[in-house]
Amino acid sequence: MRIVRTVDELRAALAPHRSGGIGFVPTMGALHEGHLSLLRAAAADNATVVLSIFVNPTQFGEAADLEAYPRTEEADIELAEHAGTHVVFAPSASEMYPAGFATTVSVGGALTGTLEGAVRGRSHFDGVATVVAKLLLAVQPDRAYFGAKDAQQVVVVRRMVTDLRIPVEIVTRPTSRDADGLARSSRNARLSAEERTLAAVIPRSLRVAQDAFASGIRDTSRLTALVQEGLSEAGVDQEYVEIVDADSLESLTVIARPALLALAVRVGEVRLIDNVVLDPRSDDRIILERSRA
Repeated sequence: MRIVRTVDELRAALAPHRSGGIGFVPTMGALHEGHLSLLRAAAADNATVVLSIFVNPTQFGEAADLEAYPRTEEADIELAEHAGTHVVFAPSASEMYPAGFATTVSVGGALTGTLEGAVRGRSHFDGVATVVAKLLLAVQPDRAYFGAKDAQQVVVVRRMVTDLRIPVEIVTRPTSRDADGLARSSRNARLSAEERTLAAVIPRSLRVAQDAFASGIRDTSRLTALVQEGLSEAGVDQEYVEIVDADSLESLTVIARPALLALAVRVGEVRLIDNVVLDPRSDDRIILERSRA
């Protein structure tokens, strides 16, 4: 496995491997099983696998959150190698944003104005779109792999790739979950033992809504109320619990097409997000169980 720090080094390392297919997994490090599952999927589909490790400062709205984000590069590199990674791109902030950098990629409309965008501001997704665009242009992969936990980010990236005609396939993999259903996240490491136990209310509350949806309830206010009730009873602070169209992210009052039930909460000082898809064309009650693998 090769570790590179600059775009020039990255392109030189990948030049001999273009014909075999390149799979790319962008991360901010602090790798967990969710990231490793993406790397394994990339290894199954491509001859060469690239992992990026870059804590992107432009997508953090809170300086304290940026400072607290875990940085475990040495351990990440070891895990990545065992998962089949061939090249790790770990640039500095100055490599990604050199002196005089003045370009921003911005995706507008409901895609960035709702859910995370409404809470964290559109600048969050400007930061996401800009860094992902730069990484895709640097790696020039055939496929890029993202986890469904960051559903809004995936929708934004798909829109950007389509609009800019970046020649890459965006592959979404199911949310990776622990045994109790909690979505795996680098932020989970910041939870105390008590907070980690409390956080399990998130997937439990989502399952309640999934069961209600499977029983025939399609009114979004009733479904979100079920989730809010479970979170409130546990004493978890809620930033939002919303149901939106799975593609356009526009608000829905009745679910007649695939919808995204998304939430953001704070457990102690740690901000956590999660979501499930509610699809009237299928039974989603076991989606949390399926995605634990």
